[in-house]
Amino acid sequence: MRPRRQFLSAGLIVVCATLTMAGGTRAPVDRAAAGPTVFDGPTVQVGEGTAHSFVTLDAAGNPTEVGMRLSEGAMYGLPATHDVAATYELDLPAEAATTVFDHTTLDWNDHGHGPSGMFDKPHFDTHFYMVDEAAVAEIDPAGPDFEAKGTRLPDLRYLPPDYIPMLGPKLVPQASPAMGVHWFDVTDGVIPGPYQFTQAFLNGTWDGDYTFMEPMVTREWLLTKPNTVRTIKQPQAYQRSGYYPTTVAVTFDDGADEYVITLGGMVLRQAS
Repeated sequence: MRPRRQFLSAGLIVVCATLTMAGGTRAPVDRAAAGPTVFDGPTVQVGEGTAHSFVTLDAAGNPTEVGMRLSEGAMYGLPATHDVAATYELDLPAEAATTVFDHTTLDWNDHGHGPSGMFDKPHFDTHFYMVDEAAVAEIDPAGPDFEAKGTRLPDLRYLPPDYIPMLGPKLVPQASPAMGVHWFDVTDGVIPGPYQFTQAFLNGTWDGDYTFMEPMVTREWLLTKPNTVRTIKQPQAYQRSGYYPTTVAVTFDDGADEYVITLGGMVLRQAS
């Protein structure tokens, strides 16, 4: 979640995927022999480090997880944002096409954001969008249909249980430009004041669609190099077919010196 976007013009460095030959031509892979394979998206500079998306395919070529990796340096030299989040576009590799996700973004909020007493700590928002970039860009408060689209909710069977809009019935005032309406899990105890934010898992909607999943993590908590995994609550039905995650994990890879945010346990769902 973020108040509004500030896109950074960071230089992109394409990272060759696992089992990729020099020059970018993929070597033929015997998946039965190779087992799981990780494919990386383009690398983007973040602070004094880097970040990139990834997808893991099993031996049959089916996705098992998608996620983001942030180097240790990405925790330092981050820009001052105040009420404008710094947004980094982390394009998914082509091999993620059978997942339900279209693209991802990483947002840095050096002062956090509202609601006050809930998410106002320096943190990263990681967005996994199920709609394309053009649809996200059209979420504009200046648009004549902004309010109508903001209040048009999906059938509740398409949303995970226990999730409610961030500000209850006040959907449109909390809808973020280029994002939409945010929903949080009431069982997480997100109550202004007593709530001690370290990590959270939000969902988003817009114009009748379930549009994104959003792990949120504070910088302070990431620096502890956590190793956590939690179950993602599933809806009764699905608006679009594809592989959906059933777990979210936040870990630190000691070998690569990278923080890893992973949506895993992918299961193929059919729209109904």
